[in-house]
Amino acid sequence: MVKAFKGAYTALVTPMKDRGEVDYDGFRRLVAWQIERGIDGLVPLGTTGETPTLNDDEEERLIKIAVEETAGRVPLIVGAGSNSTPHMEGYVKRARDLGADAALVVTPYYNKPNDSGLIKHFERAAAPGLPIIIYNIAGRTGRNIPAALMERIAAIPGIAGVKEASGDVAQIMEVIHRVALPRKGTANPFWVLSGDDGLTLPALALGGDGLISVVSNLVPEKVTALVRSCLSGDFAEGRRLHYELLPLIKSAFIETNPVPIKAAMDRVGLPAGPVRLPLGPLAPESEVRLFAVVDHMVPPEGRVKTRLKCNH
Repeated sequence: MVKAFKGAYTALVTPMKDRGEVDYDGFRRLVAWQIERGIDGLVPLGTTGETPTLNDDEEERLIKIAVEETAGRVPLIVGAGSNSTPHMEGYVKRARDLGADAALVVTPYYNKPNDSGLIKHFERAAAPGLPIIIYNIAGRTGRNIPAALMERIAAIPGIAGVKEASGDVAQIMEVIHRVALPRKGTANPFWVLSGDDGLTLPALALGGDGLISVVSNLVPEKVTALVRSCLSGDFAEGRRLHYELLPLIKSAFIETNPVPIKAAMDRVGLPAGPVRLPLGPLAPESEVRLFAVVDHMVPPEGRVKTRLKCNH
């Protein structure tokens, strides 16, 4: 059965306690709350989850909790990227063995691979048999995957889609036109998920399939409504929701993600906690701007007043 990676997915934060330990109970409650609020899928261990600062034991425990708590109710795409191909292969196998539905594999960062190396890297990613979602984000990796190269990588069996975070609408359009549209309705679809909250509306209007979102950590129901409106062809409602969310989207990236979104979540009573070094807390002036938006979007009566529940 072909898995459908479509809709609104949350790039989950990793909640931390005051001394920087992972808050596993908070993570479990956060997963349950996201599903309760109608999110279509979840992505733990991505950039928003501060994966570069997590050790292997912490990552494995977080995957196990996510698998247990989702219990097959929504797709789970687990971050498995590395700029070391053997390490990446191990992370993909771990995600597969622990029950993930797909692995999110970022373009190798810092070493900036050439085309032939990048193709081989993704061949190795797909080899364990778990569907692979490419994560294309040149702003963090230093290496873009243009549409022509994406077409070659997408031809590798097991490459199921892309989280497209190039920030380039023309590139997103070309990827959809050259790679995704020819495969729609086939036994081998290629899913295009926006990796930028602010570009969700144009990406879906061009034929994209969904979004992996940061701001849905705070307002999953609003982000889900935006994506579903666009996927159903109601772009008037999608545009309304886009502009409603725009101040939050802007403020959520006032400093490096996930610093602002974790502060916003703390503000409304969701499990988030501090970030780990080398990230630091929000600057006071950024906090003022962020909280003004958060307080307007999530007023006190809409905040989390009681301990979030979970299934386990």
